[in-house]
Amino acid sequence: MANEQFMKGDISLFAREMRKLINHKDMSDVKFVVGENRRTIFAHRCVLSSRCEVFRAMFSDQAASGEDNTVPFILSDVDPEIFLAVLEFIYTNCVTLSGKIAVDVLASSIEYGLDELKKLCVEYLIESLSVTNACYAMHAAVTYGQDELRESCLKFIEENTKSVFKTDGFHEMSDESLSVVLESDRLLLDEMDILSCVKQWALVNSAVVHKKIGIVAESVISHVRLPLLSAEELKKTEQDNKKEPFVPVAMVSFAWKYHALRQPEWGNPQTKLRRGTTHRDTHDGLLRWDEQTSKGGKEGWSSLVS
Repeated sequence: MANEQFMKGDISLFAREMRKLINHKDMSDVKFVVGENRRTIFAHRCVLSSRCEVFRAMFSDQAASGEDNTVPFILSDVDPEIFLAVLEFIYTNCVTLSGKIAVDVLASSIEYGLDELKKLCVEYLIESLSVTNACYAMHAAVTYGQDELRESCLKFIEENTKSVFKTDGFHEMSDESLSVVLESDRLLLDEMDILSCVKQWALVNSAVVHKKIGIVAESVISHVRLPLLSAEELKKTEQDNKKEPFVPVAMVSFAWKYHALRQPEWGNPQTKLRRGTTHRDTHDGLLRWDEQTSKGGKEGWSSLVS
């Protein structure tokens, strides 16, 4: 049609008006019983099915089975606050997030296939990164495969390593998310301190899962760079390890081999200095990261000569 043009009204006004329908009993045609306390939440099938394929399929299955559509849907493993946040997005295309619920809303956005809600959660988590929540956000990023969030969390942790490694969130990280952090060459912490923090993480988790710390740490300890320790530090680590096995013997042996031969291996992160590594005489010949030379790759590494 000639001169046809799409004109937009006040979208924020529309969102405010639609928000009034959330959990409003009048004219609702579907009920959800949510959470352990079985809270009843009201909604509208037409809104949910038009905005979310998961709800559309849920309602279609109910109709196909001939089930009475007045029977509520039971969502006992969902927190009502999280479910209401999802509904807020479905009704208004906006969401009210807080540090308390953002990660769980992210999980729900993936479960319900709400990509735009997922983006909003990731944006919120990135903008609100702090020393206290960085590890929780990293865990969420790794668990739910959110690369942008993972990279932002890693950069934050790299710049605030010492403070972040002292938090409860660090001790509660999964072995997979902790491994992502420990793989970084840019951590601003000396390797002896990193070893100590990883051991404390293992002790905390050992108490939780009732397993020996060597078993708990077996998937993360390989990312600690023992060759960066001095001979005295390595000797003490080996002695402590005999009392309470924590570091694989093969790792200790490799570290002693480096001390004997002083031959770093290209491609082996064990013989790369981190940004925060304190200099030791045994570091001659090791590779260090040159921030000015390159952002990555072999050309970004240079030999450390004392």
